[in-house]
Amino acid sequence: MIPDDLRYTAEHEWVQPEASKVRVGITHYAQDALGDIVYVQLPEPGTEVAAGDSFGEVESTKSVSEIYAPIAGKVVARNDQLGDAPELINSDPYGEGWLVEIEPAEPARVDELLDAASYRRLTEQ
Repeated sequence: MIPDDLRYTAEHEWVQPEASKVRVGITHYAQDALGDIVYVQLPEPGTEVAAGDSFGEVESTKSVSEIYAPIAGKVVARNDQLGDAPELINSDPYGEGWLVEIEPAEPARVDELLDAASYRRLTEQ
């Protein structure tokens, strides 16, 4: 389950460009490795994030994992549904389980992220 129209990071985040922002979530591979997700901590809208820096956490029945910003910019929205239903990340990681939307500081940087074929190779190792 690696959609071809998204970009990916080696830390298992996905990025979907949408006009002047990008939607970010964690991949099916990541949620599967984590197990049942029970809590999500996300930044407030307006928070500036730097590419590669931690901006939140996902807690599962197995562990707590940090979420890393795939690109620098400003958080313009977060998925508040996850506060009451963090399991959406498990059931629909590429849809209702999205995490945040970021207005990129440099939109062209999205093209530097992994494409689906590269992410497949990474997860098959």
